[in-house]
Amino acid sequence: MIDIRPVAHTIGRISVALGAMMLFPAVIDYNAGDPNWIRMAQSSVLVVVLSWLVVAATASSRGNLTIEQSFLLTSGLWLVLPLIGAVPLMLGAPGLNFTDAFFESMSGLTTTGTTVIPKLDDLPPGTNMWRAILQWSGGLGIVVVAMVFLPVMKVGGMQFFRSEGFDTLGKVLPRAGQIAAEMTWIYLGITVICALLYVVTGMSAYDAVLHALTTCSTGGFSNYDASFGAFIGPAEWVATLFMILASLPFVRMLQAIRGDLAPIWRDSQVRTYIRWLAYAIGVIIIYRLAYMHDVSNPWDILRETVFNVITVFSGTGFASTNVLQWGHLPFAVLFCAALIGGCTGSTGCSVKIFRYQVLFQAIRAQIRRMQSPHRLYPLRLAGKRLEKDVVDSVMTFFTMFVLSFGLLIVGLALTGLHPKTALTAAWTAIANVGPVWGPEITSNGSIQRFPDAAKWLMSFGMYLGRLELISVLVLLLPRFWRG
Repeated sequence: MIDIRPVAHTIGRISVALGAMMLFPAVIDYNAGDPNWIRMAQSSVLVVVLSWLVVAATASSRGNLTIEQSFLLTSGLWLVLPLIGAVPLMLGAPGLNFTDAFFESMSGLTTTGTTVIPKLDDLPPGTNMWRAILQWSGGLGIVVVAMVFLPVMKVGGMQFFRSEGFDTLGKVLPRAGQIAAEMTWIYLGITVICALLYVVTGMSAYDAVLHALTTCSTGGFSNYDASFGAFIGPAEWVATLFMILASLPFVRMLQAIRGDLAPIWRDSQVRTYIRWLAYAIGVIIIYRLAYMHDVSNPWDILRETVFNVITVFSGTGFASTNVLQWGHLPFAVLFCAALIGGCTGSTGCSVKIFRYQVLFQAIRAQIRRMQSPHRLYPLRLAGKRLEKDVVDSVMTFFTMFVLSFGLLIVGLALTGLHPKTALTAAWTAIANVGPVWGPEITSNGSIQRFPDAAKWLMSFGMYLGRLELISVLVLLLPRFWRG
């Protein structure tokens, strides 16, 4: 049997930190004169005390984690933390029921950005800030998991990145702490710079901090029903820049800060990501200029297209306009872009550029083998040989992703949702994108009218998608629990 005490100890310590973060929005509500600060503070005390009891009870079990315990930790974190994040949403404003509060919290921590709240403008400022903090915390956690745990667990081909100086086998916790500290400073730094630039573009300090948290986490929560439509103009360009930065590998940013800028551009993921972004933007702009009747201001079309393509491609999910009005081809491009996502080791969502690169290399090699069956075609990426276990792991990931996506569509349709709604809800959940379209959606994009069964299915889809599917599904095997 697996000893879960070291796992519980680690989750307990992280839970204490998350509970303490509730004091920040409590202070915001207190300064605003909103009585919701009392509920926020009570939630903080409740979470910190209960979490600290777990930490104290398992203090003697601290130590290095095995591979099985690493699987359990990564999967357990994204179940326990959404429960904790839901507490102030239930005890205080907006007073959600358990299903809605858990969904909102899961959407935040997985940086998906879909909401069940129909009137964001009416929420206390502390509650909206708490939603942003959940996304920012989730974005940081995602980067650490991608760099520390997934390579060790060989999930989805991530073992390819163990040579990046983050080989943690046999020393997961000590190395994880070091990496987390380095990534936190980078993450915090770009968030502060983003917030300052938002202020320069005319945002209030509160709006700037909140949107910086949700931009750099590629989360997309806003405190306005109009989302980023409340900040048309220069702020969109700031958001565009930082959504791209947050979608790049954080290890490259670390190298750049240490004085070596070359690896950023030499990284094939980065070059491919920028190139595919340019393709998507170019196709949509050409289509809109060709088929839209009013092209009196092409600059607005450029700004609007660049912002909304990047927000979907990166998985942020902000919206500054109704993209459905652009036509069928632009919508198809956006739909496909969200299923690609950002770079590995970033806060970006979905499948990731790296896996598509491996997929295309494998397809190319297979076609060449059909032409010359007796020749050997070794697979290489970024100058490194792709080992068979990496290719097999990536192919397994693609298979599970497509299968999970299809089953999620069917499941959501069976709850009574319109087919279009079921499709886009499954898409946004499994790819952690944010927007949903369909007749059941409210004016601000909320899924409040969804049946509870659909909300739980989407919560599971967000959970699966964010944890790279296999790290969750492996827990369903009886052999795993036998150690």
